[in-house]
Amino acid sequence: MSDVVLDDNALRNMVWIEGGCFAMGSDSHYYEEAPARQVTVGGFWIDVTPVTNAAFTHFVNETGYITVAERTPDIADYPGAAVETLMPGALAFVPPDGPVSMDDPYRWWNFVAGANWRHPYGPDSSIDGLSDHPVVQIAYEDAAAFAQWSGKRLPTEAEWEYAARGGLDGATYCWGDELMPQGKFMANTWQGSFPWQNLALDGYERTSRVGAFPANQYGLFDMAGNVWEWVEDWYVAQPRANARSCCVIANPAGPKKSDSYDPVQSDIAIPRKVVKGGSFLCAPSYCDRFRPAARQAQMIDTGACHIGFRCVVR
Repeated sequence: MSDVVLDDNALRNMVWIEGGCFAMGSDSHYYEEAPARQVTVGGFWIDVTPVTNAAFTHFVNETGYITVAERTPDIADYPGAAVETLMPGALAFVPPDGPVSMDDPYRWWNFVAGANWRHPYGPDSSIDGLSDHPVVQIAYEDAAAFAQWSGKRLPTEAEWEYAARGGLDGATYCWGDELMPQGKFMANTWQGSFPWQNLALDGYERTSRVGAFPANQYGLFDMAGNVWEWVEDWYVAQPRANARSCCVIANPAGPKKSDSYDPVQSDIAIPRKVVKGGSFLCAPSYCDRFRPAARQAQMIDTGACHIGFRCVVR
């Protein structure tokens, strides 16, 4: 999207981030974050919080938009699939009754027919009383459509990570290097033995209202935990693998779409985008990804009960 000019009302819930240089990625955590390298980004406005159910409801009411999870999938995109299995729905987290092997995420992730942004866990669930929670069950196309309608766009991975760091270059978390400074919960994450024991010591079993936890030093909420957030970049496991630490990369645009397909599922030709920030399902013992450097792949056709987004304006 080209640069746009928004009125003061549109910018009221955004924060201006002055451009600068920072160390993107990490050499101390997951392999897909490495190597750390110097990157510069230009200045931009970014939403203070993830897009909420209230904001997405307004968008749908204004446009009549139908999300990906509410549509019947095209059988051409899923070769070999039985027609009767292709139905509107999305992924929902269903905790097992007790400890399970951690090598198969489908022990706790189910495709649920009828799950969508209005019914995050299936037809019997709703967002009543959750207007100030992040909208979830959002596929990439849905996030991009909202951004375009609002005169904004999705952030690049570099912009998102730079904003999430809040000026604390090289820190482990958005707030520093200590997980719980003075014993305080700083983000909506998982406490207990994942995936079966959710102690909810931070007060939330699922999503939390936006702004329930402290903002980072740029005044941004929920840049860690609560919900994963879509960014513009196509996903490659190690996009920084050939980067030279001596060189500064300006406004990196990420890899090519053709490189983003999952090599493990070569029969499914669905490209993947990067999601950032972790979610309420991130447990330090299993998914220590509620950090600025952390990143994960997500097929663009798939929403889930822990994926949302926020927008930017350059």
